[in-house]
Amino acid sequence: MIERTYIVPLRKGFINKARYKKAKKAVSTLQEFLKQHMKSDKIRIGKNLNEYLWKHGIKNPPHHVKVSVIKEDDGTVKAELHGFKYDHMKKEEKEKQKDKKESAEKKVEEKKKETKKMESEETADVKEETPKKQETKKSSTPKKVPKK
Repeated sequence: MIERTYIVPLRKGFINKARYKKAKKAVSTLQEFLKQHMKSDKIRIGKNLNEYLWKHGIKNPPHHVKVSVIKEDDGTVKAELHGFKYDHMKKEEKEKQKDKKESAEKKVEEKKKETKKMESEETADVKEETPKKQETKKSSTPKKVPKK
């Protein structure tokens, strides 16, 4: 197992890209740098490093980043922001997060349906309470007023 620390220059990678592609290009530049220096194609970027790269949005990534890199015996390279321990999300954790999101979305939809029902019931009550006006037929010919 090999552990190293790098300061990776990202600016040259994304300087000539469109503003809306800069952060994505910064990530790919980081991966290319790690492939070249760690001699492996299996690159894993940690959660904190990814958040740091995207911190200011897609248009304004950092110009350079200090990274702690670990190359394991099987050839997997794990990169994380300097000062943090590499922590990846397992499939089980991702599934739990998806379940939480789906249940929250269902609750929101149920609340919307309930409010719609309440509103429709209230409008129905109001309609029942107001008496209907009797419509009078209006003749199309005007009435003749006698002269005096």
